[in-house]
Amino acid sequence: MQIRTATLDDAEALRAIYNHYVVSSAATFDLEQRTPEGQLEWMADRSGAMAVLVAADDDAVLGFASLSPYKDRAAYRTTVENSIYLDPEAVGRGVGSLLLNTLIDVARQHGFHSVIARVNASLEASVGLHKSVGFATVGVERQIGRKFGKWQDVHILQLML
Repeated sequence: MQIRTATLDDAEALRAIYNHYVVSSAATFDLEQRTPEGQLEWMADRSGAMAVLVAADDDAVLGFASLSPYKDRAAYRTTVENSIYLDPEAVGRGVGSLLLNTLIDVARQHGFHSVIARVNASLEASVGLHKSVGFATVGVERQIGRKFGKWQDVHILQLML
């Protein structure tokens, strides 16, 4: 398995992984599946420290991760938010840990001060993954979103770099 920067050739695989979570999970609060055009736009908006990382095994994309600005205001520029999505077949194979650790290295190399993870409270494995690499829970947003007819809580986790 290798971790590399995503290319446009990965767009459809990333879209398929993401859309799986749109329709089957509260891991994302998106309610509409991403279109091919929307996927390309999303990827075009990411470069440098905010580039998308891909975990790949031969030609198969096993998952992806990215950093995003935490907030638009200038004082937040040293904080980023992370996202990780895995192909369902790759869950439990160490892909998430490898992606997250690499993403943390990227954040450090680019001089960020902290990384925020906002994880649906029902996703215990994702919360556990973040805690396993040093993230600490710093808050809970109660009933912050509604998906699948249920109110969803979100854990806010933070890693100080």
